[in-house]
Formats: sequence, C-alpha cells, structure tokens
Amino acid sequence: MALKGVRVIELAGLAPGPFCGMILSDFGASVTKIDRTLNNRLDCLGQGKTTLPLNLKSPKAQTILRKLVTKSDVIIEPFRPGVMEKLGLGPDVLLKDNPALIYARLSGFGQTGPLSERAGHDINYLAVSGVLSLLGEKESKPKPPVNLLADFAGGGLLCAFGICVALLERSRSGKGQVVDHSMTEGAAYVASWLMRSRELPIWGNVRGDNMLDGGAFFYDTYETKDHKYMSVGAIEPQFFKQFVDGLGLEDISQFGDNDAAKAKVTEIFRTKTQKEWTDIFEDIDACVFPVVEWKDAKFHRQNSSRKSFVDSVGSVIPTPAPVLSRTPGKSGVLKEETNKETIESLLEEIGVSRDEIKELCSEGALNLESKL
Repeated sequence: MALKGVRVIELAGLAPGPFCGMILSDFGASVTKIDRTLNNRLDCLGQGKTTLPLNLKSPKAQTILRKLVTKSDVIIEPFRPGVMEKLGLGPDVLLKDNPALIYARLSGFGQTGPLSERAGHDINYLAVSGVLSLLGEKESKPKPPVNLLADFAGGGLLCAFGICVALLERSRSGKGQVVDHSMTEGAAYVASWLMRSRELPIWGNVRGDNMLDGGAFFYDTYETKDHKYMSVGAIEPQFFKQFVDGLGLEDISQFGDNDAAKAKVTEIFRTKTQKEWTDIFEDIDACVFPVVEWKDAKFHRQNSSRKSFVDSVGSVIPTPAPVLSRTPGKSGVLKEETNKETIESLLEEIGVSRDEIKELCSEGALNLESKL
C-alpha cells in the first residue's frame, strides 16, 4: 500500500481528525489513536486503527506518548492552540524528541489570529471563510451542506494532503515540520473556484438564483411520481437538447422564462416514477440521473461494477478514493481487529513491560477495559 511503513499517532477528537487518520490508514499507514477510553462510541471512523487509551493528564502517560513519537512519522493533533503546550507535548518538545516528525495541527481557526482560541463548528468556520454566504436557496437564509465542507473536505482531507506533502518534502530534506491547518482556510481553499469565478456569466444574481446554485431549471432536482427524485445537469446545448427530447418537450428555451420552464419540468417529472425516468435516460447523454438513496448507493450498477462500497452489515462504507493502479487503498473495516495484541507490542517496543502496564492501569494513566 502507498503509505506502508508510515507510522501515525492520532490524538482523539471529533470528525475531522478521525477522518484524516482514516485516510492515512486506508492507504497503508499504521495509525495509533490516543483516546481516554478503549471503546469510543462517538468515533465511527476508527476501524483499522489501534486504540491506545492514555490519560494524557498523567505525567507517565505523557512519557509514553513522547517515547511513541520517537518511533513515529506523524502526529495529528486536533486541539485548540496551547492545549498541547500545557501538557508539555507541543511541537517544540516533540520535534526535539524526533526532528523528522510531521506535527499536524488541525483546528478551526489555525494557531494564530484573534479567533484562534475560540470554539467553533463547521457552520462557524464556513461563515468566517465567506463560503457560507454563497450557499442556500433564493430568498432564504444561508444553509450549510451538513458538515461536509469545513470538517471533512476543508478539514480532514486537506490536512491529510498537507501531511503527505510534508512527508514527500521530508524524503528530500530529512526534516520534519509543523502543519498548521485551519478548517476555515481549508473551506475557503476548497471553494477557490467559487470565489475566483465570480466574474463569469454563470454568476451575478443573488444566492440561489444562479446557474449552479439552484436558479436554473436545467440544473436542479425534481420530484417523481413515487416521491423520489431525479438530478438534472443539462448545461451544454447538446445535453440540453437530449434532456428536453427525453421529457417530450419541443417549445422550451434554455435561457427563456426560467420560472415557467421550471414549473413545466416539475409537472412533467411528476408524471412518472423514478425508475421510469431512469429507464428513459439510461443510455442518453442528457446529464440526467436518479438521486440514489444513500443506503442503496452500493447497489447502483455504476457503483457495484467498480466495487465502490464495502459490504458491511448495517452500514454503507465507501471504498478509499482515488484508486491507485499498483497500491490501492483498503478500507479499515476489512482489516483484522487485533487491538489488544497491538497495544502490547506497541508498549513493549518502547520498553514498557507487562508489570509496568498493570501499574499504569492501576494509576489511571492507561485505561484498558480488559486485561492483556
């Protein structure tokens, strides 16, 4: 696998940190998650990682982490600025212990600036980045696409990219460095095209009244007879022609009365079921496809043909992307669960004996819910 041999320490946090660690793990890195408990039910992205339940407020647990760092390549830290420094585990300390370490700091506003120590969530980071002002329906308030943009795309994903870039640079210099990743800046960076294309004719109207944000009738979703939906993205003339032909329309202009056209298309889509419309557009390049329910996505013929989802009872697990021809990723749900044995080997590697493990547990520095 592409990142085989790379050793990562992930300090437990909310969504973006675990996602960053998951990406590295899926592409072959050995990820050890430092958490206060062995079974954190809030972390649904932890499969394929080893959980080491350390209480970092304990000096002995801090010593263990520092020893682990000397044998690691990356540490992912999701706290507000100053938290790790108060524990004596900031980058100034850990980079002395291991000068080749990539110290990734994943936070809402970054390590500097007037908001750096403030709490926030995806919606707040989107708000400050300027991206949220672009999202939402016409004559309505701004609305975020759940927490995908700042937490995951601008957060965990871009942080993983920063780590990989730093590892690549280290292969030349031999030196580690700090990755200061702000989810606010990450969200803005993901939206680079949206911000840099404002002078194009596809924009110019208020939020929700432009070609790509729900304003155009040929770039929208429509309800079907069975209360499901179809997606339409018929922008180019050749696709638009196929679209209107598939609907059985003749006298409709792409850039005429948009409201009237949207009302007409809405009415037509409600005359047939999603399957009927899917069959009509199945082999037509009209950029019209069904809105597949998330739980059914793995059964869609495109996704099933490429094995885009892993079979898992009760969950829908996407496979790692992109697909590498020689060293593809492998979802953590397919990796064998050997956490207990791995904890023992990790600690033995840094010179911690079984008796010392028991002592650490009794002192509260290590929280193993079952004996090794």
